[in-house]
Amino acid sequence: MSGMTDFSGKVVFVTGAASGIGQAQAKAFLEQGARVFGMDLEAKGLRQLAEAHGETFQFHIGSVADQASVTEAVQNCLNTFDQIDVLLNTAGILDGFAPTLETDEALWDTIMTTNVKGMYLVTNAVLPKMLARRSGVVINMASIAGFVAGGGGAAYTASKHAIIGYTKQLTYDYAAQGIRANALAPGAIQTPMNAADFEGDAHMAKWVANETPAKRWASPQEVADLTLFVASDRASYMHGAVLPLDGGWTVQ
Repeated sequence: MSGMTDFSGKVVFVTGAASGIGQAQAKAFLEQGARVFGMDLEAKGLRQLAEAHGETFQFHIGSVADQASVTEAVQNCLNTFDQIDVLLNTAGILDGFAPTLETDEALWDTIMTTNVKGMYLVTNAVLPKMLARRSGVVINMASIAGFVAGGGGAAYTASKHAIIGYTKQLTYDYAAQGIRANALAPGAIQTPMNAADFEGDAHMAKWVANETPAKRWASPQEVADLTLFVASDRASYMHGAVLPLDGGWTVQ
């Protein structure tokens, strides 16, 4: 989808921008002329983007689960770029496929705080600025685990179901005020989060590919390409949609 749309003059705020899908999204929007502000706990990937793109990419090192850090990041973005047109709530963590009896309270709280509360904190920090301009796009990172079991453990699956509900309510509440919220639901995407699946003889990675109708994993760039479309004016009537990008996993 490179070249499909021009984001010149737009400002994109991306969480989880240091690696994987978030980094691919950041790069995609930068290539389409946007200015991008990234937030992540990992500094290395953020600094690499800044070195490659100069003043068009700025960043904040911090956790989406920390309200003070979120407030500081959003304010830094506004001080630098003056506005936020697109919010990509991409940051998230896995739970090791732990079933509920193997999920202690600490793991449950960590997953829900990062994946769900973090999204809520960032959205609430950005949304008033969008509402003031009566314009804004929010794209939340769900998962096939938001549709079906098996894409994660008890906490992760619960968190992704919650994200889908949150996305639908967000657009329901604010669509008339110029806000458009949608979610992406990736399946098997080869990112650093899934590195363990490719270790050794890559048995797990091969099993996942074989169980996927498309018989392969996707790249983060494929998610980024879909993000460009959903964020563009070509999708202006799309509200509350949850778009699978799963090689056919959920049609089975």
